[in-house]
Amino acid sequence: MCGIVGYTGKNSALTPVLDGLRRLEYRGYDSAGIALATQVGKPLYVEKQAGKLKNLEEALVKKSDSNSGIGHTRWATHGGPTDTNAHPHLDNEGKLALIHNGIIENYVELRQQLEKLGHKFKSETDTESVVHLLSDARKDNNGDLAAAMRQVCKQLKGSFTLLAIHSDNPSHIVGARRNSPLVVGVGEGENFLASDVAAFIAHTKIALELGQDQVVEITPNSVVVTDLSGQIVKAKEYEISWDVSAAERGGFTHFMLKEIYEQPKAIADTLIGRLNGLNLKLNFKKFEKIVIIACGTAYNAGLVGKYAIEKWAQIPVDVELASEYRYREPSLNKKTLVIAISQSGETMDTLMALRYAKSKGATILSVCNTNGSTIGRESDEVLYTHAGPEIAVASTKAFATQLIAMYLIGLEIGRKLKKLSNNEIKEITEQLTQLPAKVEQILETVEPLRELTRKFKSAESVLFLGRHVGYPTALEGALKLKELAYMHAEGFAGGELKHGPIALIDNGTPVVAIMPTSSGILAEKMASNIQEVKARGAVVIVISDSEFTGADHLIRIPEANQLLQPVLSVVPLQVIAYEMAVARGNDVDQPRNLAKSVTVE
Repeated sequence: MCGIVGYTGKNSALTPVLDGLRRLEYRGYDSAGIALATQVGKPLYVEKQAGKLKNLEEALVKKSDSNSGIGHTRWATHGGPTDTNAHPHLDNEGKLALIHNGIIENYVELRQQLEKLGHKFKSETDTESVVHLLSDARKDNNGDLAAAMRQVCKQLKGSFTLLAIHSDNPSHIVGARRNSPLVVGVGEGENFLASDVAAFIAHTKIALELGQDQVVEITPNSVVVTDLSGQIVKAKEYEISWDVSAAERGGFTHFMLKEIYEQPKAIADTLIGRLNGLNLKLNFKKFEKIVIIACGTAYNAGLVGKYAIEKWAQIPVDVELASEYRYREPSLNKKTLVIAISQSGETMDTLMALRYAKSKGATILSVCNTNGSTIGRESDEVLYTHAGPEIAVASTKAFATQLIAMYLIGLEIGRKLKKLSNNEIKEITEQLTQLPAKVEQILETVEPLRELTRKFKSAESVLFLGRHVGYPTALEGALKLKELAYMHAEGFAGGELKHGPIALIDNGTPVVAIMPTSSGILAEKMASNIQEVKARGAVVIVISDSEFTGADHLIRIPEANQLLQPVLSVVPLQVIAYEMAVARGNDVDQPRNLAKSVTVE
């Protein structure tokens, strides 16, 4: 969840480290810090501040004579967001600095042992135990920081990305990872370490994947990767497919608004070359059931995927919250296909659920947006979405492309199992092909919706209603409003309204209703639900592909296959959440208390 950057090279370290942290702000954080090696063998220059990165920048004394350094943005777990708890943390000599993403589960035990040995602690964090442990291990290994890191990692329980620098050998930076992201950026006369390639994309597009329990040592001209036994490991190299301009706002007020408008391209890119087959090396005939595991927005995409796969492939599908899945010891075996959905490919809850499923013999197919991510590497097959970098914390185009991925998987299984006729396949592929243009059409007509949304900025609560695939779409609409506007918002299946939630309706309560695309019984039932809330004083905003006389406000979307409607109906919901956040004066791209990639359980 934290942002981590390390640089060693021919240039001043301050600029690439700060730029890297700035590019990682989207991940969410509450404090920031930096450590620079300014003089060999002398204490490191360290500055850290609670709050936004600008607080750190204002406190910094320019140290342009340093060619190596590490930087960190923290999302608090152990200890509040204070200057003292911010990273980096130092050993008692002030010559060794360490930054950390993740959670050290045995830190209390380690701290007690270290305090008995005379180490003095300043913070409330789990991280500080590691820097003191590393300090002792370095002395045990004759100053070899990489060997010390390998020794320390064997003693740690939990998940972590660690970066360390020592002033005795300042051009060397050592990193390690377990269940938390760390990538290497390979430059010319300079090298980088970061939790996300966005941190160094302005300097190089060549990256190296790091595996589980691996230690990396970088200098300006070398990268060495080892396992915890010290054996050299050949890291997989890959080229980053997007450039720095993709991570800039490009004239938009916020990244989220830019990413909403990038959805047509993201959808088209995810469809390219896949409508005639996915080239997955899976025998779908052997699977008796499918389980989809995901969290948050990805979970809502999985719910839509359930409808599509069960309709087109006629296989039973369960959708599970990844954070709960392994704790109830679910029944699964070699005849189970598990589909794991994660934008970052590093979501810890999803990763641990994936590993549990794999230990029971299940086959894993993952859907993620990040090349080289842990979830992708640990899956039997992976389907990458092509959303490009998503900087805003609240997901928009990642959700849209996850929906497309689920449709492609349902189509692939239905085709392979011969559950779809050639005509049905042709009709579905044609409808999928039309989606980018239809989303573009919606985006061209959202200004009245933005104006309408501002009228409800003082509302205490907003309810979202849907049936069939409109229900998970309603859940996604409510989630976006919670994330961005800090409002009470709930999504309900239309039929469940009368079983309790209708008590929430008061005079003037905004209700957003997603009308099914068909004119059959689903539409009739939804129309009845709308009348129920209107009779109790609700103001109803209806999203529909046709005229609807029962709406106080009607938002028109193009017609589409019922199963594909969420790709279209979610766009107005994203705009509503965005505009409500702006109207209420909230930070749209970095909502309070949230992080982009949740890499702790």
